[in-house]
Amino acid sequence: MENKNRQEKKAKVQEIKEKFEKAQGIVLANYHGLNVEEDTELRKKLREAGMEYKVYKNTLTTLAAKEVGFGDIEPFLEGPVSIAISYDDATAPARVLNDFAKDHKKLELKAGIIEKQIYDSEKLQVIASIPSRDVLIAKFLGSIKAPISKFACVLDAISKSKESEQ
Repeated sequence: MENKNRQEKKAKVQEIKEKFEKAQGIVLANYHGLNVEEDTELRKKLREAGMEYKVYKNTLTTLAAKEVGFGDIEPFLEGPVSIAISYDDATAPARVLNDFAKDHKKLELKAGIIEKQIYDSEKLQVIASIPSRDVLIAKFLGSIKAPISKFACVLDAISKSKESEQ
């Protein structure tokens, strides 16, 4: 029986390790004090944003983190810790959890791993304020498009004035 329990733990550590290796963004949060409705709402928001939200035993998470090279997160793995994982958008877990925490003071961001770099809660809040990649690209393209559009309008006005002169 003990051997089976050990195998289950090894399998769980392997699962966490694989998630950490594939993840672009990971955020650890203290969820203690959230009621069932709040937790369900948070899970729904994360799922809609394409993220996973898990609670693992801290000891198993620590073992997996060390195997992947994230051993520095061990001090943040105390007490009730939930993990939000994004495989696409590195800053999405920080944004979604931070936005949720504004209305639900019991949720506390502890630390995060963004593109293999570990950040504490203060730095995570700064990262959470950065718009998503898609928003940044849209803003960039909009800033490029505006001068081109104005230039096209000027050229059109010049051609119309030349036509009216003839």
